[in-house]
Amino acid sequence: MRIGELSRRTGASIRSLRYYEEQGLLRPVRRPSGYREYSEGDVTVVARIRTLIAAGLNTALIAQVLHCFEGDSDTPVPTCAEMVEELSAARAAMASHISALEASCSLLDAIIEAAPEKSPAPDEGAGVPA
Repeated sequence: MRIGELSRRTGASIRSLRYYEEQGLLRPVRRPSGYREYSEGDVTVVARIRTLIAAGLNTALIAQVLHCFEGDSDTPVPTCAEMVEELSAARAAMASHISALEASCSLLDAIIEAAPEKSPAPDEGAGVPA
């Protein structure tokens, strides 16, 4: 199938599919005309890539672990022990970022609460004779 069909079947934009190829996540066969030719299996691979991106992984990590999945479900099943370590480290980094963002939100809440009440702006033209 060509890139437009893969895009329609997966919901991924053509631009995203080209990016996945640039990152080494997809390896379509090139026809003599230069067109990309994708297989049925690429539909599953794109779904898996999109799941991992939605889970917060970057494409560099996805490239390292993509070959370590099996199954066609929405939640891919890992098959490589080292991949679980990589995913655990990525999750720990995400949790750390979430904690930092929550602390920032709490600080902003405190600053907002401490701000004096703003007096209402006077109506334009009020008290000015015409």
